[in-house]
Amino acid sequence: MGTPQRGEGTGGTGHPLRSGEKDPWAGPGGEDAPHGGTARLWHVTLSVSGAEAPLKEVRRALEQLAHDHPFLLTGRYANDHAEIRYWEEARDLHDAAAVALRLWGEHRASAKLPPWEIVGLEVIGRETYHQRVAEGYGPHPAVPVGVHPF
Repeated sequence: MGTPQRGEGTGGTGHPLRSGEKDPWAGPGGEDAPHGGTARLWHVTLSVSGAEAPLKEVRRALEQLAHDHPFLLTGRYANDHAEIRYWEEARDLHDAAAVALRLWGEHRASAKLPPWEIVGLEVIGRETYHQRVAEGYGPHPAVPVGVHPF
């Protein structure tokens, strides 16, 4: 799994880049890395759901996941579902999706995550993410980084 480096996908601030902000991971002309095997950034939204668990335990587990793996931008949770959003560095969408699909299960024990199943996955390229934000369809810019209830 990719670990963020140099503020990966966040302009070094820990916050998602907004339309018009310079992306330190962009190429010299501001473009994405070439597709020839070079890693690119992908915005991942992973949704999980299952039997109810105490809210306090869900929050603690997501906070532990964020602490152990600081790629986590935001985590939202309820007692029977959660959603995490983060940037993944991968060669292509298939690699980013494969890492995301393993994330919950691989960290279930270490972060004491609920035994929920993955019920949704979205992986989009950085350009698409920025386009959605600019058009008002992306995550609201005021959504705080960290773990929060729905």
